[in-house]
Amino acid sequence: MAEEPKIELFVKASSDAESVGNCPFCQRLFMILWLKGANFTLTTVDMKRAPILLRSLAPGSQPPFLLYNDEVKTDTNKIEEFLEETLAPPNYPKLCCRYNQSKTAGEDIFRTFSAYIKISNGLHDQLEKNFLRSLAKLDTYLLTPLEHELDQNPNLTESKRLFLDGNELTLADCNLLPKLNIVKVVSKKYRDVDLRALKGISRYMENAYERKEFRYTCPQDAEILNAYSTVATHWEK
Repeated sequence: MAEEPKIELFVKASSDAESVGNCPFCQRLFMILWLKGANFTLTTVDMKRAPILLRSLAPGSQPPFLLYNDEVKTDTNKIEEFLEETLAPPNYPKLCCRYNQSKTAGEDIFRTFSAYIKISNGLHDQLEKNFLRSLAKLDTYLLTPLEHELDQNPNLTESKRLFLDGNELTLADCNLLPKLNIVKVVSKKYRDVDLRALKGISRYMENAYERKEFRYTCPQDAEILNAYSTVATHWEK
């Protein structure tokens, strides 16, 4: 076996400057490296006091950054592609999806949520509809049996899979779950929207929280709410 690469992942620090902060892109890469089973160092970056070393590594950029055998990478999507190609079988598992639909499931939720959470009163009705529609679309996908499930049981009317693409976490889950966790926490606090009302999404997130690769990479709820405290606009029903 070839010598293991030296990997260091730099992620946004929380307000205490030590634990993991609110950044779905940082959590995405954190999850990928954990699921790959790679040896890596995690460094939290306090952007208020970013060290000179960090400025020299990725000037003008925000975390996450990846240092791979002394080579700096700063684009999240490209880092994901690089890790999937480089940390490959037989030494590391593949994390790609078998179904293209899984890659795009829920892709509009964070966008509709971000618009909805920032607007008060007058415009919120349509934005709320857009947001709830995007959640319902994901919920339907999670409840709909996939092809391999129907091959095993043609009479199956509701999916029993744990995650987006099957019973294992994939790159698609690493992308969606960190965002969905933020949506769950902030929507409940500021809009009284409870994702537990959606059967497919509720089951999906419960399954995800059972996995240490997701649960232990999540920022604290208080950290998420603190990040949105000046963003979320209150409105009266």
